Amino acid sequence: MKFQLFLASLFSHIKGRHWWLGIVIWIALVAPAQASVILRVAIERDVKQVKVGSSTTAVVKDSSGRTLGQLPGMSAYYAQAVPGGVALDKWQSNLFWVEPTGKGFVYIGDRWYRGRTLVVPSEKGLSVVNWVDLEEYLYSVIGGEMDSGWPLEALKAQAIAARTYALYEREKQRNNPIYDLGDTPDRWQIYQGVNSESRTTLAAVDATAGKVLTYRNRIILSVFHACSGGHTENSEDVWGSREPYLRAVPDFDQNISECNWIRTFSPTEISAQIPEIGNVKQMIPESTSPFGSVTSLKIVGDKGQKVLRGEDVRTALKLKSTRFNVSNGNGSFTLRGLGYGHALGMSQWGAYNLAKRGYNHLQILNYYYKGVALAPIQVKK
Repeated sequence: MKFQLFLASLFSHIKGRHWWLGIVIWIALVAPAQASVILRVAIERDVKQVKVGSSTTAVVKDSSGRTLGQLPGMSAYYAQAVPGGVALDKWQSNLFWVEPTGKGFVYIGDRWYRGRTLVVPSEKGLSVVNWVDLEEYLYSVIGGEMDSGWPLEALKAQAIAARTYALYEREKQRNNPIYDLGDTPDRWQIYQGVNSESRTTLAAVDATAGKVLTYRNRIILSVFHACSGGHTENSEDVWGSREPYLRAVPDFDQNISECNWIRTFSPTEISAQIPEIGNVKQMIPESTSPFGSVTSLKIVGDKGQKVLRGEDVRTALKLKSTRFNVSNGNGSFTLRGLGYGHALGMSQWGAYNLAKRGYNHLQILNYYYKGVALAPIQVKK
């Protein structure tokens, strides 16, 4: 296969910090000015290859903005990391844009997305980033984060919370030359492309278009979770830092089956997660929040002990929540808990139940985020 080499000599001289500067320059060269709010969502990061394509004929551009040719619609091609850049079909360049014609969707990995695709080299291979309008991004996120059959007022509350969170992350990542956020719930929001869109998610986003939550004129960290198990938490009891708008409130998500859980661990299973303490002998909740969540958990083994604090209590053992009690019997440890998630901000099941009771989306948001205001952003539809 013959490859066209564009800016190869420039790429070879850009190392370390300057390499990232080069990427910024290339993106700036080929990214036209946008009046709408565009999000850069990393769909794949640091992989060797990934399939890309388009539902309609797609224009392929290189790092200088030059049109290399077209990819036929409804066909997928492997983008691959190669020495000196990225290869796509018969081309090689420092980066590629894949831009569908008409109202086409782009294909990345195994899903369809709105917007366009940037394929760019990364330190460990390549990354594929979906450049998508904020409101169109939310069409998918709402369906990923909530059941699209839930009451519209709950979906509208989720739309505003998700929009606010996305812009908060976008600002937080302003020095990242490649992406603003990813597509997974471990750190960001669930983004599954057009597959999770529906009539109701579009309606919820359109009805709240451009609206965000602010506290003292600054966009808030509008985190949310599936359910708290009866009471949300104060941010300092989970993350150690106090946010005035993330205050604990009684919740409306009791008696939800997924929010009542039991996990049984053998000592070997716990030791596999925390090997430095040896064989586990005890699990002792040392402190709890005012609302019953474990804020400090001591795990004692025959080689030492480890104290987990805050959110580490949940993540280290892959628990649904930190609201649990511990019992020890037959050589194993049984944890019985309530809630699903970090219990900060809006409870999604709580929003569902409040909407069922007739509360609107603004009332729901004002209940879970204290002292906030609803503010507009300028978004071109």
